[in-house]
Amino acid sequence: MKENRVKPSNGKLGVMCVGLGAVTTTTIAGVLMSRKGLSKPIGSFACEGIMRLGKGSDKIYKEVKHILPIAPLHDIVFGAWDIYEDNGYEAAVKANVLRSSDIDPIKDELTQIQPYKALFDKSYATNIDGPNVKEPATRWEQTEELRKDIRHFKEANNCDRVVVIWIASTEKYIPRDEKVHGSLSSFEAAMKADDKEHIAPSMCYAYAAMREGCPFVMGAPNLCIDIPAMWELANETKMPISGKDFKSGQTMMKTVLAPAFFTRQLGVTGWFSTNILGNRDGIVLDAPENFETKRRSKMSAVENILDSDIYPQLYSDIYHKVRINYYPPRGDEKESWDNIDIFGWMGYPMTIKVNFLCRDSILAAPIALDLILFSDIALRSGLYGIQDFLSFYCKAPMHADNEKPVHDLFKQFAMLKNKIRELAGYEADQELD
Repeated sequence: MKENRVKPSNGKLGVMCVGLGAVTTTTIAGVLMSRKGLSKPIGSFACEGIMRLGKGSDKIYKEVKHILPIAPLHDIVFGAWDIYEDNGYEAAVKANVLRSSDIDPIKDELTQIQPYKALFDKSYATNIDGPNVKEPATRWEQTEELRKDIRHFKEANNCDRVVVIWIASTEKYIPRDEKVHGSLSSFEAAMKADDKEHIAPSMCYAYAAMREGCPFVMGAPNLCIDIPAMWELANETKMPISGKDFKSGQTMMKTVLAPAFFTRQLGVTGWFSTNILGNRDGIVLDAPENFETKRRSKMSAVENILDSDIYPQLYSDIYHKVRINYYPPRGDEKESWDNIDIFGWMGYPMTIKVNFLCRDSILAAPIALDLILFSDIALRSGLYGIQDFLSFYCKAPMHADNEKPVHDLFKQFAMLKNKIRELAGYEADQELD
């Protein structure tokens, strides 16, 4: 009998979502419908995945939820912060992602989700605004309010533990400033000094979460927890952190195609990516300063996988461009185009074109759920700091400054499965080059 390192899933798991928009309401609706037996959590590896344990004559295949004590869906309680006052049902209807037949059976449960007032700074998302926001105060005071919200939610819902996940808008791009972000003490001093230039709202949510004993997941490309101060806080509080930016559509395809080119030693001269998107995320990204944050996230995979240090003759001069265009008629049904110019034997050129007509929130929902469930597993396993094994779900995986992140989807999947094996008492058996 193998020794499982994960504590049992006792009591309720609270999930506090920053943002009650399209992705959040789609995630919640899918969980609630699955609990009623009216749907399946398709795309969730934690809920539906099957993997191998052991090798040779000892190998067996088991569902992930039977390998590790994944929190049952019926034990999850959802809460949220949002700048709009709509309850969960009203927000789901306005998001216009799901059919009425997929939200009406759970109307009562969705209606009970009343969002807390959000910590919102319009300078970080200039294209949206809402009435359900906390009173102006210093960043430190605002963060204390968030901590009170977490305590209130946990007590009101009798939760054993809580995971906080950012499923809100992409903030404007801010670079790391070592004087503020380089240490926890300087970061806290900046919060108390109300340094709104360097302390983004998302950072306040992350700080509040960890101080309240909650793992934090960054589902957008915000700087947020990708700084030394937050890594120090995660180590001090013994909290797992993960992110950043859900790897759902176009970037998922890049992390599938780029490894294929690399392993077959096909050269790449250019990669042009563009998107049209009409939901709230599209509105926010229509502002250049917010798009810049997303652009950097979406650019990182190709340069990482197509390593020009190994094959300079194939990848040293790639022209890579990314565009996102706000197009209201499309709503949540995002469309992406990729034009990839490659070359092969004797330098002869070829072109690959990818047209992905996808549903943004439908792809993101199982990612959000898995990050929640595996963050809870990490917490109950005593893991803390950056959770590299959750890179599988992220566009721009967080990593320490002296490490190189893994972007290849298949290598990331091996990392995820090996962590599951390790926590379940089995040997990791897939080597990563």
